[in-house]
Amino acid sequence: MRVLAWIAPATWPAVVDALLDHHGDDEITLVAAADAYADFPAGRLGGLLGRRHRDVDAQDSGLVQEMARDVLAQAAGKLGDDVGTTVLIGPTERVITEAAADADHLVMARDGDRSRLGPPSLGAHTRFVIDHAPCTVELVWPGQAPGLSTIPPPPDDARQRQPRGRSDA
Repeated sequence: MRVLAWIAPATWPAVVDALLDHHGDDEITLVAAADAYADFPAGRLGGLLGRRHRDVDAQDSGLVQEMARDVLAQAAGKLGDDVGTTVLIGPTERVITEAAADADHLVMARDGDRSRLGPPSLGAHTRFVIDHAPCTVELVWPGQAPGLSTIPPPPDDARQRQPRGRSDA
């Protein structure tokens, strides 16, 4: 089976763990979207400088590609020599979805709110890829998944509504 694994800045260790647990005999390719690294702080001082909220320009292009290659190398190092790596250039959600067209299976991690279950646990790029991927998608939690108690209760009026087509009269 051809497995594509999306290696994103903050969630890649969970993806590598899933690959080790479930895809040891498969043909694995690790991909990183360089655009995803444009807003990720670089190095030890990056956290002090804050995130950059701007498009990647020609000056930053080499830096973000280097950051993506570095994380891919770390992930590949944990998996062994038999994995391919590719840095994708372009809008994150689009290039990941396009790369998935050549795969049987895509492994990726949730990248949103990790404190509770539900739609906020998916970032915009992740949601797009899940909705459009042309292959099977394996979605993993980076870390321990929140418990079922984190699901918000239904709205009060939902409990009082009656199913359509029924009447008590």
